[in-house]
Amino acid sequence: MYKKILIPIAPDHIEAVEDSIAVARQLAGENTVIEAMSVLEMIPLYVAAEVPAEVYEKSSCEMKKQLEEAFRDKPEVKVSAVTGSPASKIVDVARDEGFDLIVIRSHKPGLQDWFLGSTAGRVVRHAPCAVHVLR
Repeated sequence: MYKKILIPIAPDHIEAVEDSIAVARQLAGENTVIEAMSVLEMIPLYVAAEVPAEVYEKSSCEMKKQLEEAFRDKPEVKVSAVTGSPASKIVDVARDEGFDLIVIRSHKPGLQDWFLGSTAGRVVRHAPCAVHVLR
């Protein structure tokens, strides 16, 4: 059983977390830490100059509030909101904080995924731990 489980949640899919939590609970051992994390993508530099810092900060705070609301009835799940490139940030957090499992959702691939790859695919290829992909 796993001791530290990370559940990355896409900001636009916060409401679709129940099956991720169910899988994490099934794979959890006693005293397992479960953390749900959402990654707010960085604004490209050419746009950042035009967007006040307060707007970006407000978006980050709103995202964390949405996560806290979604997990209000799940006190065993810690929530966090970070900024960066989603796949890179998920892999970095998993490595830096010693997670031994990532439970991540995938989606039906679109045209962009065929050229750039999906976040879940990049996490699977670069994660320092086991990855359970839900489809």
